[in-house]
Amino acid sequence: MLGTEKCCGADFRTCGLLLCGGAGRLGYPYIQEHQPNICQISVLRDGNELYSAEWNCYQQTDCVHIASATKSVMALLIGIAVDHQMIGSVNDRVLSYFPGYSVKRGEKTIFDVTVRHLLTMRAPYKGHGDPWTKVCASENWAEASLDFLGGKGSITDEFDYRTVCLHILSGILFKATGMKTVDFANEYLFRPLGIAGHESFSAGTAQAHKLFIADKAPRKPVWLADPQGLATPGYGLCLSAADMAKFGQLCLQNGTWNGRQIVSPEWLREMLSPRRIESGAFSGMFYGYLWWIVHPEKSIYAAIGDSGNVIYVAPHERIVVAVSSCFRPAVRDRIDFMEHLLLPMIQKAGIIASAESIDLAEPKKSRSKSI
Repeated sequence: MLGTEKCCGADFRTCGLLLCGGAGRLGYPYIQEHQPNICQISVLRDGNELYSAEWNCYQQTDCVHIASATKSVMALLIGIAVDHQMIGSVNDRVLSYFPGYSVKRGEKTIFDVTVRHLLTMRAPYKGHGDPWTKVCASENWAEASLDFLGGKGSITDEFDYRTVCLHILSGILFKATGMKTVDFANEYLFRPLGIAGHESFSAGTAQAHKLFIADKAPRKPVWLADPQGLATPGYGLCLSAADMAKFGQLCLQNGTWNGRQIVSPEWLREMLSPRRIESGAFSGMFYGYLWWIVHPEKSIYAAIGDSGNVIYVAPHERIVVAVSSCFRPAVRDRIDFMEHLLLPMIQKAGIIASAESIDLAEPKKSRSKSI
């Protein structure tokens, strides 16, 4: 079933029946024309590899900056800290982890913001959009982000998608565990799953920061960090598609890996409980704890990052699909690509017996908004 394809001297494993290219087929020529920034694809069923391929001169073990899909990995880390009673509860008030923080005069709302508000993107912030310049130019990104948390109004529970301000979660994890984000991840999540140990990467300058995000070359296993060495929980993690798929498989296995409980089933149920977004750009979509619930009625969920980096999990099919992608702004069709092209073609190849939980009708409006 598995053949090889060459690009720039690299071997690409492809499904010899339908995924190796040709007119109307999904392979190197199709990807180059229609999904040109895809670097790697990994498809698992019951934890076994169904399909794996690489493009754009990437090797299977090369890492890619997975952008906002980083958030979903952070949700697992927070859950592990809760399971180990390092973080008391998602109902803990954020400021309880920053006792030395000086609250601005007249500020009241910030006192009531909880960890849950951060995880569900329901935390109130001052201003619109992420304050990238002010936070990233500071020496302490967590405290700089706290300066934008709260406001003079009440907590409305309105969905407000943020990225850089989620750095507060790295601050909480450090305060609760005494470990920097990447060290905690290596010990409690990455190494237990057989993922190479990661190192923190400091961009140093604004130009280096931009280059880190936009660079299309293969990466080492690093996680972007602030000057304090705390990794960015909203973006910045570099992984291969094969490693991305392991997080989806961990969730499918109720948090166990090789007989070891990595994260509790209770946390996973809470993390993946769909909460409907009632207004704004994401109105009508569903969100859990830093995971998108793509099809609540079918329990399908995903980690989604800019450029089309996705970990897609279909529990009823016992399938995980991971796609890593180099930088390309506003890729919005990656979920549709998975559901209406990739998985159906694998199904036709006879590898997947059925796809009853996946709607294989004509493509719908994309759920992969630019995030």
